Amino acid sequence: MNSVAGPRNSITDVSGVLVGHHHALDAEATLGSGAATGCTVVRVPGGAVASVDVRGGGPGTRETDLLDPGNTVRQVNAILLTGGSAYGLAAADGVMRWLEEHREGIPMDPADPARVVPIVPGAVIFDLPVGAWNIRPDADFGYLAAEAAGTEFERGSAGAGAGARAGSLKGGIGTASVCFDDGPAAGITVGAVIVANPVGSVFDPRTGFPWGTGTDGAEYFGLRAATAEQLAAANALAVKGTVLNTTIGVVATDAALDPAACRRLAATAHDGLARAIRPAHSPLDGDTLFAIATGTAEPRPSLPMPPAFPADLLILDQLCTAAAVCVERAIVDAILSATSVAGIPAYRDLFGAEGCERIHRE
Repeated sequence: MNSVAGPRNSITDVSGVLVGHHHALDAEATLGSGAATGCTVVRVPGGAVASVDVRGGGPGTRETDLLDPGNTVRQVNAILLTGGSAYGLAAADGVMRWLEEHREGIPMDPADPARVVPIVPGAVIFDLPVGAWNIRPDADFGYLAAEAAGTEFERGSAGAGAGARAGSLKGGIGTASVCFDDGPAAGITVGAVIVANPVGSVFDPRTGFPWGTGTDGAEYFGLRAATAEQLAAANALAVKGTVLNTTIGVVATDAALDPAACRRLAATAHDGLARAIRPAHSPLDGDTLFAIATGTAEPRPSLPMPPAFPADLLILDQLCTAAAVCVERAIVDAILSATSVAGIPAYRDLFGAEGCERIHRE
């Protein structure tokens, strides 16, 4: 099985997926004052099949029951990833307003195409202590993030990652993609966008390398070994003190999957989260991963399978493997791309900006 990163190494390498941010971020923000929060919208024009897997002990979510494969609605129009804890779910109202204005949603009246109900599931991170407690994403944030959605978007301390913290370090938003060259999934792309805000650690205290470099190796990300002084400074940082945290994100593919297959994709994607964060899925996290399938890839003939198995089983197996890798890489991308906010040190501050140059394998 051969695969390469997509041209952008981004979830938007998946045809039909767009991402937009809106955030408020003051250069003088502190823990308790100024603005340091935002939201990110993953928009899929025309809709996409979707599901979700919620594993953290303290999730903050919207419309996740709707995504159970046994329920009626089988498509979403956008997914909201937002700061602001439960308050931030208000940003979904703005995403719905934008979609309604553009007639994106479930058509409810054949005689009037303006009568639609947009489907916008969402999940939150707890970032309220970063910046002022009462500054959090609202409906206008969601509207502007949906409006901004495109194939290019900022990584690091942006969007829903603006106020994120990852253990003792500054968290953020990151992305990655995998394109298959051969095998059952040849011609299919998988991508992920992740907001890293865990209570757990994101780097190995013995080496300084992010835990998420374990699969690809530090060389893949262009990282070099830390000095003893750098390790000592990083290990001396106080642990994260907030009770609520959470890592959230979206995994996408251009394969044609049904809701049950999307659910399996979301479940396996959590393996990547567990590789890059220690511990993951704790009682203090609300870890939630959505999976969407646009079905825009060129259909390929399925390999013969016994009647008891789904026809796309071998394809799904490859996609699940890629989903975990993309999540792992996206978390590393978030950590390496983040910049300091409110005095929270970024990985690059501790281990050197020259060690944060990412490389993409061809």
